[in-house]
Amino acid sequence: MVQQRCPRCRRGPLFTHSALNLARFTEMPAQCPVCSQAYEPEPGFYWGAMYISFGFSTGMMLVIGALVYYLLGDPDTWVYIMAVAIVAVLMTPFNLRYSRTLMLYLFGGVNYNPQYAEAGQAR
Repeated sequence: MVQQRCPRCRRGPLFTHSALNLARFTEMPAQCPVCSQAYEPEPGFYWGAMYISFGFSTGMMLVIGALVYYLLGDPDTWVYIMAVAIVAVLMTPFNLRYSRTLMLYLFGGVNYNPQYAEAGQAR
């Protein structure tokens, strides 16, 4: 899951471009290039990833707020707002990608099958 690979074969990439490619970091192939597993089990499947992304963002805000408080000695409110905003913007590609990955792994109804991983190595 950490490597953002197909949940069935764990070899095919979930995303077509790097997270650092800001123009295309959201693009996913329709299916795994190794085992042909569909990456969108049903239309609108990734709408649920918004809730996971919200959880990631909330946790990130709490951690950044605590770090600012302890490292900078409870500065003005604008410092908290700027710190959280900057980190949130910088982490957006990773937040989106990992929320989609987690959604697919937990709710996609796909389990790891070593036969598909072996078949991918034979190609």
